[in-house]
Amino acid sequence: MTEAEVTEVLALADAAAARDGVAPLSERVLLHLRYQGQEQGPGSGTDLLVAKDGRIAGYASLDPPGKRGQPRSGELAVHPDCRRHGLGLELVRALAAAADGDPIRLWAHGDLPAAAMLARAAGFERFRALWQMRRPLGDPLEEPVFPAGTRVRTFRPGRDEDAWLGLNARAFAKHPEQGAWTRHDLELREQEPWFDPAGFFIADRHGTMAGFHWTKVHGRADAPGSIGEVYVVGVDPDEQGTGLGRALTLAGLGYLRDRGLAEVMLYVEEDNAPAIRLYEGLGFTRSATDAMYRPRAS
Repeated sequence: MTEAEVTEVLALADAAAARDGVAPLSERVLLHLRYQGQEQGPGSGTDLLVAKDGRIAGYASLDPPGKRGQPRSGELAVHPDCRRHGLGLELVRALAAAADGDPIRLWAHGDLPAAAMLARAAGFERFRALWQMRRPLGDPLEEPVFPAGTRVRTFRPGRDEDAWLGLNARAFAKHPEQGAWTRHDLELREQEPWFDPAGFFIADRHGTMAGFHWTKVHGRADAPGSIGEVYVVGVDPDEQGTGLGRALTLAGLGYLRDRGLAEVMLYVEEDNAPAIRLYEGLGFTRSATDAMYRPRAS
């Protein structure tokens, strides 16, 4: 897309967020839009636009293809002033065509009733959900207790990328998005204004990177309405059950609290019962849901 088109799509997303109370596009898509000049070939995915009265009225994004026949994820947004004209359904059909026979999965951020209606009209069913959970940071926090032999430090840009990517892939081997991160995915985030190595905690055990907790701050930490995020916590599968993940989570929460933030959020799969129990035990409660849809089986 041209720079002007990207600007118009970002404005469309802002208008949809203001109307619906939830951002319509994920971080991955927003990064793709902002840094598309750094992407080359099929790794950039597919962008689709629909126009009405001379302006962009709808936008859709489709992940780049993987192995033939593997599902591809998509997202879409329609400007609030252009809804109820069939543009959402037009974009869904265009995404299916762009997938060239690969199955598609569509995210609906906020799990809004209008998204569910569009999914039904397109012949899609809800099959996956991502919970957003929140916790006030003013409530008491336990002190983290790390397994013996653990050294906690912060991420070192330019030195830790390869080791972290390997650990992330092992920790999220069954996760369709997080486990597939590439060096490019990581480096895009290192360019973001919110990236701060001081909030990116690494646990080394016996000289090997064994776990991490990457925190994020939305907005300035001292600004009203800013919120912290448990961006991603991961541990090596061999460390499961050692308490390392809980300790890293607590360390990151303490860091966000000490920065003066009043609240923290995180995302977790709806069917990840062990993680939900952990977060509920740390005082988190569910606050919102993102849903994923797929074509209904005929």
